Amino acid sequence: MKRRLLFGERMLLGDGTEPFNAVIPFRLRGTFKEEDIQQALHQIQAKHPWLRALITYDDQHIPWFEVPEPSLPIPVRIVPRKGEDDWQEESKKEWQTTFLYEELPLIRFVWIKGEEVSDMLFVFHHCLCDGGSAMAFLYEFLQVLDNPAADIGIEQPILGIQDVVPETILNNRRQKLKAKFIGRLAATAIKCIPVGKKAVERQNDYLIHWKLDEAKSRELIAYCKFNDVTVNTFLSAAVLQAFKKVRGKSAFNKVSCPVDIRRFAPQIKNDHIFAFGLMIVLSAHDKMSFLDNVRLMQEAVERKTAKLNPYITMMVMESGHDALNNFTKLLKQGKSSNDCMFSNLGRIQIPHQYKAFMVDTIFSPSVIGPLGNTTTLVTSTFRGEMDFSLVGSEGYLPYSEALAIRDEMMKTVQQQIESLAV
Repeated sequence: MKRRLLFGERMLLGDGTEPFNAVIPFRLRGTFKEEDIQQALHQIQAKHPWLRALITYDDQHIPWFEVPEPSLPIPVRIVPRKGEDDWQEESKKEWQTTFLYEELPLIRFVWIKGEEVSDMLFVFHHCLCDGGSAMAFLYEFLQVLDNPAADIGIEQPILGIQDVVPETILNNRRQKLKAKFIGRLAATAIKCIPVGKKAVERQNDYLIHWKLDEAKSRELIAYCKFNDVTVNTFLSAAVLQAFKKVRGKSAFNKVSCPVDIRRFAPQIKNDHIFAFGLMIVLSAHDKMSFLDNVRLMQEAVERKTAKLNPYITMMVMESGHDALNNFTKLLKQGKSSNDCMFSNLGRIQIPHQYKAFMVDTIFSPSVIGPLGNTTTLVTSTFRGEMDFSLVGSEGYLPYSEALAIRDEMMKTVQQQIESLAV
């Protein structure tokens, strides 16, 4: 089984010399055997072909996902658990470790082994899948780790753009011409945008992690419901306000927010291993109250989201493979234009109590790569607690400023919750 990488996947893959890795950390209470973990990993590989795939290149040096026969197991690395924050150190180590993707799968597993508590990490190359896919295979892994006889099904994998874009659109002459025209226009524009001679030096990468307890998380959700805004928009506004207060004129007043493509393309199922995403960019409005600003931003979210068209977007990008190098160069060497990327995975629909163990917590994923500004904030909610992971690099956002931004965000959350109580 094989398929050619889509434009976005090729961009994330790069040339293989620079990692673009995502890490999903979680904490289990219980005792485990290595063979049971390996069996559970084998079972999720049996369901999802691309979790067994390597990268191969054709005679034009175009990369393909290809499943070898016999397939190779997901590599497992075991380290002794010494403290509560080991998972953060191992996450940072995994960000920097490239995948030998022509020899091994694009996913690996780290077991930080304790006697009664273990932290575990799924690490995968971002070209393989997104956070939604990762949560799906994490759910399945926990199912079969608890009960090897559990039926998790078999994925019918996406084998190309034809499995996502309906035939009536993909083969429509007008839509094909439109996609090609937009693609050519974009490719020409990219060539004309000036870029620096070299990429910004990232310097040290860091991870800042924190949580809102269950009571505060509940109050924040209640505030958003009362004011008819989403938690995602509220937090985007809080992020922008924090950047402005901390960075002043150096702030861009722009936050990029990924939008789950599955909302618009039902052909992509929740358990599909797939990396393609959509994006909107949000900005705050000056000289108005925080709440008025959030409401205006919510209108912008709804307006921009309504315009998203995954089918045409994919067709445009697939028409531009020859512009890939220029686009990658622009991302790497062009000037930063946004403060950060903010992704909210929402409530993680995974049970916390199993027969053989308990899921103590699922930490928000972290991801870092070489394509420009690395500043990324990911939040998720598990067992009623909102969890935050802020990833950055000193060359883009100094660690001290990142800490101040976190504090400003949480100050805003507290102030708005208190205003609702009043």
